[in-house]
Amino acid sequence: MTLTLYNTLTRRQEPFETVEPGKVKMYYCGVTVYDYCHLGHARACIVWDVVRRYLQFIGYEVRYIQNFTDIDDKILNRACVEHSSMEVVADRFIKAYFEDMARLGIKEADEYPRATHTMNGIQRLIHELENKGFAYPADGDVYYAVRKFSEYGKLSGRKLEDMQAGKSDRVNVEDPEYQKKKDPFDFALWKAAKPGEPAWESPWGAGRPGWHIECSAMVRDRLGDTIDIHAGGADLIFPHHENEIAQSEAVTGKPLASYWLHNGMVKVDGEKMSKSLGNFTTIRELLDRGVDPMAVRLFVLTAQYRTPIDFTDEAIAAATNGWHTIKEGLLFGYQYGKKLEWELEEGENSLIQNPSCAESAPKVRPKIQNSDVERFQESVNNDFNFPGGLTVLFELAKELRREGNILVHEGKTETSAEELHQQWQTLVTLAGVLGLEAEIETETHTSNGLSDAEIEAKIQHRQQARQAKNFAESDRIRDELQAQGITLIDSRDSTRWHRN
Repeated sequence: MTLTLYNTLTRRQEPFETVEPGKVKMYYCGVTVYDYCHLGHARACIVWDVVRRYLQFIGYEVRYIQNFTDIDDKILNRACVEHSSMEVVADRFIKAYFEDMARLGIKEADEYPRATHTMNGIQRLIHELENKGFAYPADGDVYYAVRKFSEYGKLSGRKLEDMQAGKSDRVNVEDPEYQKKKDPFDFALWKAAKPGEPAWESPWGAGRPGWHIECSAMVRDRLGDTIDIHAGGADLIFPHHENEIAQSEAVTGKPLASYWLHNGMVKVDGEKMSKSLGNFTTIRELLDRGVDPMAVRLFVLTAQYRTPIDFTDEAIAAATNGWHTIKEGLLFGYQYGKKLEWELEEGENSLIQNPSCAESAPKVRPKIQNSDVERFQESVNNDFNFPGGLTVLFELAKELRREGNILVHEGKTETSAEELHQQWQTLVTLAGVLGLEAEIETETHTSNGLSDAEIEAKIQHRQQARQAKNFAESDRIRDELQAQGITLIDSRDSTRWHRN
């Protein structure tokens, strides 16, 4: 079962071979830290988190680097509006990034380089480009001479002559930046300082780097001249990743990355996510509404990573239901393992005997190999086909749920305890590869808590209030239930609930 990946650069699926046997150097173009992360960021971060987990699962040693863009016009604009500074804004939203990703179960990267911390590498790369004739200074700016790089356009498939035909009517010839360029296609490597903006000293005068050069420098500084996987959203293929290739390869003469992988975009109810359309949703807004983070992960993984994905109420409701199924399977061992007299491995016993030890006990990750694991790998090895891998998880979870019901009602199972133990271990292991982990609940509710019937009655009352447009009463009931550990999930057709 050979892992094959669709390479944006070659436009075909290829066997995965690393520069150094057994090791993967992976770089993901991270976020520009001027606002809270949204659903598009959630998808990208989940996808590349799982890619990294899977590569480790099949035996690779992965060094995973993700950058923060902390120099950008959007950051400066926000700082101006808030009467703050670029550093303060960037630090605030980097902190918010880690908070949001922790809630989604995203493992931290090995390193998070920031553009402001890579200034020496950025200037060194620009200097080398200038010495090789690929860059030129112009009144404090430095530009990359695109036509000097004969392979420009090889990633995106764009040709300069085709782009030239459609660009002439969009160029503002009065723009001072345009007048500095030798060619309209040239792009900025270094920008001269403007009044009131932060700046760094350089051989070309005080200024700040362009966006594209930042990633080229960070990749080179942290991972070397050639890496195995360069990942990012499909919206970065042109011009960002195209320009990265032009910058890096012009200096080193080597491929920047062996494989270029790009995740598809997120739409909301069929439309592009946009603040102007009012369908822009941040990760924390979504999770604060009571959507389970694991349901968000499952929603993302049910689509092939390169295709667009449509976020709808129905889609997240389906993902929530799917997560409940997998969660039941994951909790099977904690609920029934002792009763089935399993011979437990290290880490399992303390959890099953005392679920409150969940935080301190080792994660259960037995190394197993069976037909279910082989089917999972066979699917995922086909260009990270996570939806195919999920099929195996659902089969295992549903079978464990069925056996649990039989055990509760008949006092015994149809399948042997040993086989059920292996099925549960397999499910826990494969779910862990996808970052799907169930919290062990010590109690479903207290003795004086609401019964299911009482909860349903309150939901019915809330529904009546909503139909009467009495939203204050509707919100009051929701908040009352939330305070008692009951989370409501609204969809167009119904309201689902679960105990926290």
